[in-house]
Amino acid sequence: MLEIVFSLFTLTILEIVLGVDNLVFISVMSARLPAEKQRRARQFGLSLAWVTRLILLASAIWLSRLTAPLFSITDFAISIRDIFLFCGGLFLIVKATQEIHHEMAMATEPEHTAKPKRFWPVILQIGILDIIFSLDSVITAIGLTQRFWIMATSITIAIIIMIGASEVMSRFIQKYPTIKILAFSFLILIGTMLVADGLHYHIPRGYIYFAISFSLFVEWLNSVHRKKRKI
Repeated sequence: MLEIVFSLFTLTILEIVLGVDNLVFISVMSARLPAEKQRRARQFGLSLAWVTRLILLASAIWLSRLTAPLFSITDFAISIRDIFLFCGGLFLIVKATQEIHHEMAMATEPEHTAKPKRFWPVILQIGILDIIFSLDSVITAIGLTQRFWIMATSITIAIIIMIGASEVMSRFIQKYPTIKILAFSFLILIGTMLVADGLHYHIPRGYIYFAISFSLFVEWLNSVHRKKRKI
């Protein structure tokens, strides 16, 4: 019993940590929708991530084949997982760069107004990235326990917590516009990490999360400094 509780707790924490990048992407993308659709997009996007992870869990045998070499270039073996991670990383880098360019254009050209995006194209993008982000999460879960119900329960608990956290994160991004640029920069970092993983060069996520935490700390210091100057 104690082993089951420990496995469930450990997996839930891991699923939350591994889902941070997905959470940032969903929060940023939903912010481009009309205000009345943003909450629904976040909930729908995270529910889609939940379904995706459960389907991947149920397809554990198929998932294990994703890591098997598909073909080789000299001594470099390439699997379907490598292709998914590489393409997903490139998509994130391109998308985040486009969004940063858009935000800068709005800042420098007052007449440049943002056109609200349509709901389903945003959900489609979230769905594609959900699959990419879910791969490592599910592979990690399978590596820690063989009990399907424990993996499914930990994923479900993590998604419920992330749905609540997405609302807090989205309000924070809306309240502090400069955080939005930081969020896009984080997505470029995460995209670079995915590309590197696809090329078999693993970058520990701890480095990425430290960079994100340090950037947020510096931004907090800047906001405190700006408030004091106004007093």
